[in-house]
Amino acid sequence: MEDQSFSKSMTYAPGLPEGATFYSAHKKRVTSEAVERAAEKALAERGVQIDDIAEIVFDLQKPFMSGLTKALCVENVKAVLAKRELQHAILVGIELDRFAEKKMLSEPLQSLVDQDEGLFGVDETIALGAVSSFGSIAATTFGYLDKVKPKIIGKVDLAKGGRVNTFLDDLIASIAADASSRLAHRVRDDEEKRAAQSHRK
Repeated sequence: MEDQSFSKSMTYAPGLPEGATFYSAHKKRVTSEAVERAAEKALAERGVQIDDIAEIVFDLQKPFMSGLTKALCVENVKAVLAKRELQHAILVGIELDRFAEKKMLSEPLQSLVDQDEGLFGVDETIALGAVSSFGSIAATTFGYLDKVKPKIIGKVDLAKGGRVNTFLDDLIASIAADASSRLAHRVRDDEEKRAAQSHRK
């Protein structure tokens, strides 16, 4: 299958005036599907499965939702992983962890990432950036998960044998927080719809 070149209908910045939009005939588009697959593959290669993250979501929401199932948690984890902001954060963060493992970063960044320096907050900043689109519930949940580090988050945070997961633990917390927030909002929306329908009857 031949690659499609850019046309003027493929804009990097929708809404900008014609003269302010950048077009290129020699660059390929990276599809969302390709980026999503790459992000999920990167997580899996670091030992993180969707089910692992769904377990955290289940534990977070079970006290507030009767009849909650793991399948519904998995569904919401997959839904947030379809978001570009989160995909990009995953790819950047995991790549930096990999580079740190291979001693490929320049100093002092190498030591900061390798040792997960306490005052190095870029890992949290990247993860929080991916949380922002899911609202205040996601942000506060991320803070809780970052502190408590339950299940797979704690496992990767304490990994030995030269493994560097400085960014990964925060990324997992971000995914779980986003999925938890999405689930909470969806359940509330469904409850309100049912209540409205019942009232009309």
